[in-house]
Amino acid sequence: MPNYVRARVPGATYFFTVKLSDPRLALLTDRIDDLRAAYIATAREAPITCDAMVVLPDHLHAVWTLPPGDSDFPERWRRIKARFSHRIGRHMPRSPSKRGKRECGLWQRRFWEHVIRDEADYHNHIAYCWGNPVKHGLVTRAVDWPYSSLHRDIRLGRAGAEWAGHEIDGDFGE
Repeated sequence: MPNYVRARVPGATYFFTVKLSDPRLALLTDRIDDLRAAYIATAREAPITCDAMVVLPDHLHAVWTLPPGDSDFPERWRRIKARFSHRIGRHMPRSPSKRGKRECGLWQRRFWEHVIRDEADYHNHIAYCWGNPVKHGLVTRAVDWPYSSLHRDIRLGRAGAEWAGHEIDGDFGE
């Protein structure tokens, strides 16, 4: 059995990809209010600075900065996943291992994380989040996707209202 070692740097900024176990499901957007509630409850208990986030039907991407001295992003994701799963009350076919760990089978067990290295890496990952709905053919312009922090950043003057995204080369965990 592989022993996964996560890069845990206290107070760092991270990029994440988190996926449902079945890519045919659209639960994350169909049940967006439940996902938001799970996120808000978790962030109240364990603060997160959300630099960017985009929610697609079957997966999401996020750029988070954790508080100084804190590197416990796995627990935050565990809580978000568990709360969302509990709220929607849906179970998927499960392996004996997932049944043994009382997992509902909704989520992929693992998620992708990447420690942001520098300013350019940060901006590339933010742009990747914003442009991801375009990449997946859900919209033709990033600003047309409703489940993106791009809208917040436009309101705050961090991004132009015309932002449409562009292709970013790199390994972003999809």
